[in-house]
Amino acid sequence: MSVISADCYSKSRQAFHQRRVFLYQRAAQAMLALDQVTAIRREIPGLGTKKLYLLLREPLQKSGITMGRDRLHKLFREHRLLIRHKRSVPKTTHSNHLLRKYPNLIKQLPVLETEQVWVCDMTYIYVGFDFNYPSLITDAYSKKIVGYCLHQFLSTEGCLKALEMALATRTKQDCRLIHHSDRGVQYCSFEYVKRLRAADIAISMTDSGEASENQIAERVNGILKHEFRLNQVFKTHMEALLAVEKGIRNYNTLRPHMSCSYLTPSQAHQVEEPLVKERKSKSSVSGADVL
Repeated sequence: MSVISADCYSKSRQAFHQRRVFLYQRAAQAMLALDQVTAIRREIPGLGTKKLYLLLREPLQKSGITMGRDRLHKLFREHRLLIRHKRSVPKTTHSNHLLRKYPNLIKQLPVLETEQVWVCDMTYIYVGFDFNYPSLITDAYSKKIVGYCLHQFLSTEGCLKALEMALATRTKQDCRLIHHSDRGVQYCSFEYVKRLRAADIAISMTDSGEASENQIAERVNGILKHEFRLNQVFKTHMEALLAVEKGIRNYNTLRPHMSCSYLTPSQAHQVEEPLVKERKSKSSVSGADVL
């Protein structure tokens, strides 16, 4: 074998054969370990070295193989089996387009009732080695998610489905309603703008596309991902959809908000008396409503 160095020939014949047997044994052990890793990775593709070592230790010992975690890690590196956990993050807002962008109508506007302002945003969740895109519409006063759609593509279709769901919940048909979003191509598209105008809804957009101009929508995205575990990796679109539906249902009905008199969004959406908005210090939230 090429791994046998020339100095082996200067040693005794017995040492030479012992060395050769040792190298063959090491190679056989490595192949056995790699075979078992392949079998495990078929079921759990993203399993890393530490957990693989725990799973492999007992069956390797039963085969008379002693292999430490460092040796296993080296073996994985040599065969390019190490898992790279860094994932690309999709950009959901594409505002560099030629479609018409609308002025910000809610800057300095006091939000005093439900169905006065809807804030909208898109985000992403992991599904296998790809992404799905939740579109959310939230009432700025009650913080209730009134419309949503989990779409497999970053297209206008998902946003339109969320809008249709939100429109079906609307009760104050005679009151002026403002739809506020970023300047993404989905919200500026002909189909989306046409639907808003047909429903007699005023169109508002962020001035610069900064997240600070759509704080409520951004905050709701963060709550769903971190508190309701939508930041995990789902196996299929259906599994992700069920998790999104459950997360939004629990967000609306179970989670009290500091900015809504400690009511849940669904409760806050129904009350008639003004909500008491608790605030943290300016240093911690820069004057933004606390959710």
